[in-house]
Amino acid sequence: MATTERTTAGATTGRSAAATKDGGVVDTARDVAGSAIGVVSDAAARLPEATATTRGALADAGRTIQSGSDESLSAGTLVSFGFALGLLVGGANRILVMLALVPAAAMGLTLLDRQTKSGTTTLGSSRPGPTR
Repeated sequence: MATTERTTAGATTGRSAAATKDGGVVDTARDVAGSAIGVVSDAAARLPEATATTRGALADAGRTIQSGSDESLSAGTLVSFGFALGLLVGGANRILVMLALVPAAAMGLTLLDRQTKSGTTTLGSSRPGPTR
């Protein structure tokens, strides 16, 4: 019976140590949650400023693209497309490849829009009218 009592006493002692260890884990989890709440609230407070800055940067980029010459837009489109292709061949993440294609798409669509509005083809000659 003495052996049974020791085992029971040892198990009780083991449970006390586990309860103390679990209490420490709970306290640590509370501290981490408190820190996370602080970080999230700081990020939420800065979100309007970040949004305004991003909106301004995109507007500036749009104005720069619209005011650029056709030659510079062609060169920029090719460079951006080449960069994206290099990322793809190099095994980069697909999201990075898609992000690299955004400037190429913006410049390419601007070129396409200019050609459509002016009624010229790629070579610069005017489109022939309909024949009857």
